[in-house]
Amino acid sequence: MDHFYTISPIDSNVYVERSYASSAEIEKTLAIGQTAQKQWKHTTIDERAQICRIVVDYFVKHAEAIGEELTYQMGRPICYTPSELTKGFRERAEYMIAIAGRALENVEAPNLTGFERYVQRDPLGTVLVLAPWNYPYLTSVNAIIPAIMAGNTVILKHAQQTPLCAERYQEAFDQAGLPKGVFQYLHLNHGQVADIIKDHRIDFVAFTGSVTGGKAIQQAMASRFINAGLELGGKDPAYVKSDADLAFSIENLVDGAFFNSGQSCCGIERIYVHKKIFKDFVDGFVDLTKQYKLGNPLNKDTTLGPMVKISSAKFAQQQIEQAIAKGATNLIDPFTFSSHDPESPYMAPQVLIDVDHSMDIMTEETFAPVVGIMPVDSDEEAIQLMNDSRYGLTASVWTADLDRAKVIGNQIDTGTFFMNRCDYLDPALAWTGVKNSGRGVTLSPLGYEVLTRPKSYHLKLGN
Repeated sequence: MDHFYTISPIDSNVYVERSYASSAEIEKTLAIGQTAQKQWKHTTIDERAQICRIVVDYFVKHAEAIGEELTYQMGRPICYTPSELTKGFRERAEYMIAIAGRALENVEAPNLTGFERYVQRDPLGTVLVLAPWNYPYLTSVNAIIPAIMAGNTVILKHAQQTPLCAERYQEAFDQAGLPKGVFQYLHLNHGQVADIIKDHRIDFVAFTGSVTGGKAIQQAMASRFINAGLELGGKDPAYVKSDADLAFSIENLVDGAFFNSGQSCCGIERIYVHKKIFKDFVDGFVDLTKQYKLGNPLNKDTTLGPMVKISSAKFAQQQIEQAIAKGATNLIDPFTFSSHDPESPYMAPQVLIDVDHSMDIMTEETFAPVVGIMPVDSDEEAIQLMNDSRYGLTASVWTADLDRAKVIGNQIDTGTFFMNRCDYLDPALAWTGVKNSGRGVTLSPLGYEVLTRPKSYHLKLGN
């Protein structure tokens, strides 16, 4: 098959049709990228920054139109999609542009008479960015902007659900005056991606997606000495201590669980609550969840749109049914939401109690508007349950006790630990994971280290 379709979850109609790149197009793209990088690496950081800032301005200026495209492609309500560009995308891009000079400067060795010694950070070459559909701009910007700021060229392959995002990037960089070949995109199938990774002109792979996808990336690059950044999702927990601000915790954890229909790698998928406040927490959580408006995401008053595919909704429903069969209780009748339809992507938010770790709903990634809530007797029990996972992307504790939060954080196996916050990427901090959540780093000064290689200069002065 030489083409693909993007089926809109709004109405199951074809929204985009595109052809896969031909062998000749792939070869041309790889060759142009390699040639362009030889020139681009000699530009100054200020020159790169000027272009990248114009790109950011393009996305902010066109946020409404791009947001509507995004809603059609993956179903997030239109009241939210523009903010992916005006808030998160802009914040991350501007931060990484601003710190590039400092992050990429030479590392000077201690003074030694008669010598000049330093480590230079050289760009890797061409970076292949493989971006997902769920936050198509937020995830891709983590790699694209710093890769270009570091002097690399970029080839972007976006998910087949969101191909217009790749094309929008090209428009933005072209308008900004980026030299030809520094940024390019390709529409590819899985086999083509594997072949490109094996090509000697690819120097780094930045992938966000599933564990299965991450293993496929590693297999494709097994014969090569290159690295990959693999952000592979999570089963992110929250622990609500008895001293937590109850209303604040409920408000933020409901949003953390159900925003984007729960389709977030760092969304809240399981919650542990101290038994002293368990009933009050659950009651408040259910009441707030029932206030969502599930429906057509093109309507301004819709706050919960469809999942990306019917198969995704059915997968989540299977987890729910398994949990109920093992004794779980679903506190929300999904049919109280008039748009809920088990034969469509429109899935109502659901809250389960009487859950335990024998159930997939508490151990396997759900990626849907579903959350399980368990009572715990102590911090120690909560820590054990939070760590009882194949994943380790983020975790959060909700408490008034900063010192205790730090003690708990030091015992949690996770890439990011929050107190009184969740489902957020701070561009000043390294975004990383442990266990099956992957490896590598984006954002922060550390994000530049994986996009460059050290080159040491040891210069003896005189004879």
